[in-house]
Amino acid sequence: MNETAYDPQNIFAKILRGEIPAHRVYEDAHTLAFMDVMPQGEGHTLVIPKAPARGLLDADPASLAAVTASVQRVARAVKAAFSADGLTIFQYNEPAGGQTVFHLHVHILPRHEGVPLKRHEGGMADDAVLAEQAGRIRAALDG
Repeated sequence: MNETAYDPQNIFAKILRGEIPAHRVYEDAHTLAFMDVMPQGEGHTLVIPKAPARGLLDADPASLAAVTASVQRVARAVKAAFSADGLTIFQYNEPAGGQTVFHLHVHILPRHEGVPLKRHEGGMADDAVLAEQAGRIRAALDG
């Protein structure tokens, strides 16, 4: 197996350290959830572990369990905040698997019947839109 080491300079590690801003929606001792800046749909949210992990295969099992619990909690709020008919939740590993940021992360997308996902490379979202969407998710988490 050809594994590459974790790079602590990846963009999500920088978000965790506060070096790059993000629209945060949820945080606990082990995980952080924030808005994807290149969303494939309204409400596209990411959940990451605070512990360094390149992907699913090198993550500590306890960290992976914390991510899964946070994904469930945030996904419920995302679904409610966007009155979604369903959810798409996915996670990529390594370039051949579609991964482009090499810090373990799980995508949460609220889905509505008949509305296709946009391409992930579709460009950066408007900051004000992301801020509004993050607020909706935070309100659903608190409610």
